[in-house]
Amino acid sequence: MAPFKTFALFLAILVPGFAQNLTDQYRETANRLINEALADKAGYEKLAYLTDRIGNRLSGSASLDRAIKWAVETMQRDGLSNVRTIPVKVPHWVRGAESAKLIAPEQRPLHMLGLGMSVGTPAAGITAEVVVVSDFDEMIALGRDNVRGKIVLFNAPYKGYGPTVVYRSTGPSRAAALGAVAVLVRSISPLAMQIPHTGALTYDLVQAKIPAAAISLEDANMLARYYAAKVPIRVTLQMSARLEPDADSFDVMGEIPGRELPEEIVALGGHIDSWDVGRGAQDDGSGIMAALEAVAIMKKLGLQPRRTIRVVFWVNEENGARGGAAYRAWLGDKIANHVAAIEMDGGAESPRGFGYGGEEGGGRGGAAKPPSAAEQSSTAMLQQIGKLLDHIGAAEISRGGGGTDIAPLTHDGVASLGLVTVGTHYFDWHHTEADTLDKVDPDDFRKCIAAMAVMSYTLADMPGRLAGTK
Repeated sequence: MAPFKTFALFLAILVPGFAQNLTDQYRETANRLINEALADKAGYEKLAYLTDRIGNRLSGSASLDRAIKWAVETMQRDGLSNVRTIPVKVPHWVRGAESAKLIAPEQRPLHMLGLGMSVGTPAAGITAEVVVVSDFDEMIALGRDNVRGKIVLFNAPYKGYGPTVVYRSTGPSRAAALGAVAVLVRSISPLAMQIPHTGALTYDLVQAKIPAAAISLEDANMLARYYAAKVPIRVTLQMSARLEPDADSFDVMGEIPGRELPEEIVALGGHIDSWDVGRGAQDDGSGIMAALEAVAIMKKLGLQPRRTIRVVFWVNEENGARGGAAYRAWLGDKIANHVAAIEMDGGAESPRGFGYGGEEGGGRGGAAKPPSAAEQSSTAMLQQIGKLLDHIGAAEISRGGGGTDIAPLTHDGVASLGLVTVGTHYFDWHHTEADTLDKVDPDDFRKCIAAMAVMSYTLADMPGRLAGTK
């Protein structure tokens, strides 16, 4: 038997119904969904209300409470079934007043934002000499004697979000281990526009907790030039950040029940919380509104897939990921009925396609693991679905997909996907005051709705199901 025929027979056995090409089987339905999505206005109007009328939505805030109440009402108005909430205890971090000021060799304010979950400074602030390093090795080479009692500035060049964000997330504790009194981090972004970027840090519990803030690329580079010229640098950092007791919050979900296998679930969504700067438009208002509108369009067109489609707005992705964990706990043994989970949390620029299989390359810090035979067959199925999105430029199926909110599902074997966009400007606006509605192009947003609708509907309706990548 020819190799291709052997492989096709293997796929047909492994995945019932695969023998019928999914591109041909779902072309008409996909075109209906795409055409409706590209003409849609309601999704962008909902995003405008969320961002302009409710605003940013940090965990524990009153504005997040308003957003959750509005989300429940909106899902009900869109005609979804089983609209409900899952209680979640979330961290309640309060930024408070904050500033950073260069004292020497000149006096001027620095463009700064405290890092999420940072402790505050004493009321009078911390004034100390600054040492500047490009990476952790440079800091270690300085040694404790040259770091103790000083503020460490991590001026790490941007090499992509994943490789660079470690200076924000772990830098404060690594500097504290050498006796630093505070940390400044060059914002995790490729764009220099005097815009600081916030984001969460994670303290090592065996080290002292020291205050930490991001500064703009321009300010970081200026301090680095002083340091290279051996000009002494002194900075005063003042932060009244504090952590309040955990607050009550909720995940929000609604469904289109399946017509044949209602107990089997395809979940799609993003996170309803955001940082307390900007309006949370790209991160992740666009994700939750695109997911909701994708399902609302199915409802409008009278489409009821074989399995249940569930749209989920997870809470507390930004500074705790407790919403994803609470959802997984709520599922319990019913996780076996989760056919797939799709997360959109990379902004709403023009979609390229979907990543599949959890973290790329076998997980952080691990060697790339070759895909199993079942994963290869699932990729082939996804490529057939991807062809349905070819004319909006979203046909690409890549390895590595998912996201923070669905990571607990991925870990327990649920097939996970993440919408992939061109990502041209996402990290220009990410976690800044500039994350506002005007950064979301309506046409690109509609393409994202279309991609989410076609992928989720087909996965929920097709005869077979994807393999997980546990």
